[in-house]
Amino acid sequence: MSLVRKFATVGFGTMASRILGFAREMLMAAAVGTGPVAEAFYAAFQFPNTFRRLFAEGAFNAAFVPLFAREIETGGTEGARRFSEEVFGVLFTILMGLTITMELAMPFVIRYGIAPGFANDPDKLAMTIALAMIMFPYLICMSLGAMMAGMLNSLRLFLAAAIAPVFLNVILVSILAVVWYNGMEGRVVGEMLAWGVLAAGIVQLGILWVAVRRAGVHIGFRRPALTPNVKRLLWLALPAAITGGITQINTLIGTAIASGKAGAVPALNLADRVYQLPLGVVGVAVGVVLLPELARALRAGALREAANLQNRSVEFTLFLTLPAAAALMVIAEPIVRVLYERGAFTHEDTLVVAEVLSIFGIGLPAFVLIKAFTPGFFAREDTRTPMFFAALSVATNISVALALFPSMGAPGIAVASAVSGWTNATLLFGTLLWRGHWGADRPLLARLPRLVLSAALMAGALWWGASWFEAWLQPQSQFLEQAGALAILVLGAMILYFGLAFAIGGADIGMIRRNVRRGGGVKEPPPGP
Repeated sequence: MSLVRKFATVGFGTMASRILGFAREMLMAAAVGTGPVAEAFYAAFQFPNTFRRLFAEGAFNAAFVPLFAREIETGGTEGARRFSEEVFGVLFTILMGLTITMELAMPFVIRYGIAPGFANDPDKLAMTIALAMIMFPYLICMSLGAMMAGMLNSLRLFLAAAIAPVFLNVILVSILAVVWYNGMEGRVVGEMLAWGVLAAGIVQLGILWVAVRRAGVHIGFRRPALTPNVKRLLWLALPAAITGGITQINTLIGTAIASGKAGAVPALNLADRVYQLPLGVVGVAVGVVLLPELARALRAGALREAANLQNRSVEFTLFLTLPAAAALMVIAEPIVRVLYERGAFTHEDTLVVAEVLSIFGIGLPAFVLIKAFTPGFFAREDTRTPMFFAALSVATNISVALALFPSMGAPGIAVASAVSGWTNATLLFGTLLWRGHWGADRPLLARLPRLVLSAALMAGALWWGASWFEAWLQPQSQFLEQAGALAILVLGAMILYFGLAFAIGGADIGMIRRNVRRGGGVKEPPPGP
């Protein structure tokens, strides 16, 4: 299967999840707007979701995958199964202890850590604590599920791991549809959504468990023991967890700071949902696929193969991300209006969320590049260097957010996120270059400025088109008029960008076919064109 087809498999599942996520947020915005219920739910959900990214997806995609792949090569399926059981026993024990501890400490954690700004509203604070206590066990399901997803990715079986997250949004959309149909409101809506999150975690874990068994790996429960393999995993996982979850760390910090201003938390989350579409479809797909492929190439000593994988992945991510970033910066307001402006979500809410979204667009290429750069460290079992850079970017995020939030509100937090993202991406790339782990690639250097030019020309055309369709995009226009005008703008921009990119040499179908096709084994490819 080619690298692009693997990206597409993971990207398809992620896109399905993100599209349903849009449906969820549209219903959420219409049902509760940016009021207290939305603030409480978003703040409470950030907590288990952040732990999931820190100690599940980030850690296991970075630390577990290379070790599991090594066990497959050295010990076969039986060795991989034994290693998985060792990890499962320790991981389950840690998760149970963490969950019990956090459930007991939840009032303190929410009050002083997650949403300190809610202290002046006792009802909202109490609702946030209650919702977080319901949702936190979701962490157990998703962490064990992330381990199984890492196993499937190492076995080059990407579909089940990509599709499983869809069920979170399927369940939440169903709940919101019931809420909308029955005209329900208030705290009961938040509680129904919280129970839905927990149910989705159980469903996702079940799907991945079945997929692993069908792949021929039957995991049993072993008494937890710190074997050499488990110690190695934990040593790699802690810094990898921090690095892999850098976006979520910044989001959690932003949520804590934003809780000091009414409506800021939902505004950040609604904008985040839009920009997570290209970040998830492109960035997550590349990161998930590239790590096991790169680890396999390096272990086989195929250095040219590894260099080609890295360069083609960056080329692919920028090819798809630059136009998305340009569109978010230019037409954020029409996008937010079409997606959210109805029911309890007002025109004033649209203006705030659109400003946040346009700033997120500036940082989008950086966060996608981080997903492409970090496998260059993780595949070499170096998780400490990216952790150090992640810590620097978090410090940057906190400093800029605290400086800008009093005067700018939610948009100030978005600026801090973008600045920290570019800081992290620059440090990662510079270090890879300095260590000789990233060689100069003439095709990439030739195509990059042409891709930037194509995206810039597309942005100019979008700006002109938005002014031409201005009458259709106004708040007083009918939804179908707004959606139709936005669809024409987006479709026209896509045609223009891809046409320009291929016409001026920013992209080449032949290059994609020649340089990204991969067979079952690792071998040295011919030099790039």
